[in-house]
Amino acid sequence: MVNIMNGAQLKEKILDGSTIYGTMLSASKNLRWVNGLVEAELDYVIIDTEHSPFSRSEVSDLILILTNVGIVPIVRIPTPETHYVTMAIDAGAQGILAPYCETVEEVQTVVMASKLRPLKGRRAWKAIESQVFPSQDTKDYLSKRNRNNICIIGIESVPAIDNLGKILAVPGIDAIFVGPNDLSISLGVPEQFYHPDYENALRTVLKACKKASIPVMIHHKTISLTEKWINEGTQIVLHSTDTQMLGNSWKLAFNQIRKFSKI
Repeated sequence: MVNIMNGAQLKEKILDGSTIYGTMLSASKNLRWVNGLVEAELDYVIIDTEHSPFSRSEVSDLILILTNVGIVPIVRIPTPETHYVTMAIDAGAQGILAPYCETVEEVQTVVMASKLRPLKGRRAWKAIESQVFPSQDTKDYLSKRNRNNICIIGIESVPAIDNLGKILAVPGIDAIFVGPNDLSISLGVPEQFYHPDYENALRTVLKACKKASIPVMIHHKTISLTEKWINEGTQIVLHSTDTQMLGNSWKLAFNQIRKFSKI
């Protein structure tokens, strides 16, 4: 029997201090891919709609099949905007990853859409800014209705790190995501993932998030980098993508085959 896990249970694992494991889908449209994800015993999968041409229908199908096999579906939305947050949640996502946030206002918008849905307008802003709700019944209703929604904020630039203290003070953030490619470019050391400036920036994020009791995920694509930053404090493991894992597997197999053919 499949052990079905939802967003609320995933958050409980994080709060318990457990390490959770996941990957990112950027091209997998055929639902048969899910068998490999189940065999890998993943806790969650991020469906990338920022850099991948998934349609709304395809996202909805992927969310449904992942939910049915007990893997928590999280959608990386294109930009940190209310419409994209609610669209993903309406499709069944149990979490959203909002990329490239730099301001408190952007983060408040994302948290509001993911944690206060369907409250909107001035009353939603009042709730997110001062925790004042129309009534206790409304607060309890919204908490219950959105209990599975995981809100992950992308910190991927120097301005975002400079503003991190204020960002982390926004209630409702469940995790911080770091995109190594964007961050390294913003730092002026593109894809130099062992550069001191890059490593120091990650340590700054980890230190600030530890102080705020908010876990961090860093999307590295090599086992050595993933291992390094687990040892440095990442609790949410986000490793590689479907396309890279498949490409690496092909590369490994055919490199071995070429050796045999040259004997």
